[in-house]
Amino acid sequence: MNIKQFSELTQVSAHTLRYYEKIGLLKQVNRTANGHRSFTAKDIDWVGFIKRLKEMGMELKKIQQYADLREQGDSTSEQRKQLLEEHVVVVENRIEVEARNLDKIKQKIQYYNKIIKN
Repeated sequence: MNIKQFSELTQVSAHTLRYYEKIGLLKQVNRTANGHRSFTAKDIDWVGFIKRLKEMGMELKKIQQYADLREQGDSTSEQRKQLLEEHVVVVENRIEVEARNLDKIKQKIQYYNKIIKN
């Protein structure tokens, strides 16, 4: 599929896809005879994973590191797993902080509910 179709399917702009290719997140993108990018189902899965990592707050530099390891094959599985485990700790810590903040906001809402009812 071409970049426009791929962009629509992945909900990632063509500009961003080109950037991902430039910085090495999308490696070995197939090209048609006339030089246009041609994406595959495997590319869809990979971009979906990149999006998930970004949504979870992983820095682009870390995603690039993961992509480089991924390109090297199964021999880097332990290193990739370690990168993901490290990020899980970061996300879990952020969730704890957000949960505490949410509790405080809910307490403040309850406080205002009492004031408003009186």
